Amino acid sequence: MNIDDSSGKKKWITAFLLLMCLAFCAALFKAYLDGRFHSVETLQRYIAGFGLLGPVILTGIQAVQVVLPVLPGFLGCIVGAVLFGWMGGFWCNYIGISAGSVIAFWLARKYGKDLVSRIFPGKRYEKWATWAAESRFYTIVLFLGMVLPLFPDDFFCYFTGITRMTARKFTAIIIFGKPWCILAYSLIFSTVVS
Repeated sequence: MNIDDSSGKKKWITAFLLLMCLAFCAALFKAYLDGRFHSVETLQRYIAGFGLLGPVILTGIQAVQVVLPVLPGFLGCIVGAVLFGWMGGFWCNYIGISAGSVIAFWLARKYGKDLVSRIFPGKRYEKWATWAAESRFYTIVLFLGMVLPLFPDDFFCYFTGITRMTARKFTAIIIFGKPWCILAYSLIFSTVVS
């Protein structure tokens, strides 16, 4: 595959993801205008209308919010706890965020520094990329970032994709580090709502 084919494929993937994001935002905006988000009860009725697709939709949203780091993941954790209780919300969020993290890692691994530098423009990219590549403590920081709340872990998934860390090691860090923060969010937000 030559560079022009790769560049064209990247543009189509970017355009498709942008179109999906816009369609999703338009659907959410319409639901908001229709009064679906005015209270916890109306939101629960709205999601219940999707039947078994409700948890699948939340799981997909959580995966996408990692790949397109626009919204903080804890918002989805709140929604999951409110709609499906602490256990249902936990599983939807854990599976979605973990899948999104692995996808972000693989996107960075496949498309390299060009993709990551577009997500983190300028000096911020240079600073973090250099540190991630050279730090002896990067693995420990990455694991702690997966465990601790409010850590910019979406960005670190992309940065890790351009380091020498193996996919197996990264996936193990996600599987064993991610559940603790998500579980805490799920328990706290389901308790607050009830």
